[in-house]
Amino acid sequence: MAEVVFFHHVQGLTPGIVAFADELRAAGHTVHTPDLFEGQTFASIEDGLAYVRSQPEGALDERADKAVASLPAEVVLGGTSFGAGQAQRLASTSTGAGILLESFVGPEWIQPWPEGVAAQVHGMDADPFFAEEGDLDAARAVASTRSDIEVFTYPGNVHLFSDSSLAAYDADAMGVVTSRVLELLAGL
Repeated sequence: MAEVVFFHHVQGLTPGIVAFADELRAAGHTVHTPDLFEGQTFASIEDGLAYVRSQPEGALDERADKAVASLPAEVVLGGTSFGAGQAQRLASTSTGAGILLESFVGPEWIQPWPEGVAAQVHGMDADPFFAEEGDLDAARAVASTRSDIEVFTYPGNVHLFSDSSLAAYDADAMGVVTSRVLELLAGL
């Protein structure tokens, strides 16, 4: 079974993030869900972004670094949106795999995903953040040169569809995401 660290999005460690982690746990995986916002959650993406911007430079990265410091190199790094960015930032420390939901940071902004480390990128095909701000294009460009990165899109135009505690939740799409993630983890 895999050991996974899964970082939350800008609305914080919501019940929906915990529910996804619980689904992975129910399949026998060990899943850590660090709370980078120290108990705070936000009603909107805008409020969460304001909190992120209000933090001292590097503070959230330091919290993420501490969350993985004692984990084995084989840990699977994952997250949703903001959390997927943290997973990508930490990718050089892992030989596990990646679960990147609703975000992908292009290699011009962050170190490239390590060669030979499998990753899945999931997002909606018309999500204003994922598809329209370039994440989807960047993920497809990187995946086109690599056999270890898969990009999956789902019909829709909302962000944070993967969080069952938010209004944007899409149960059908997330059912497919979860199935694909469990397949990835089973193959490790």
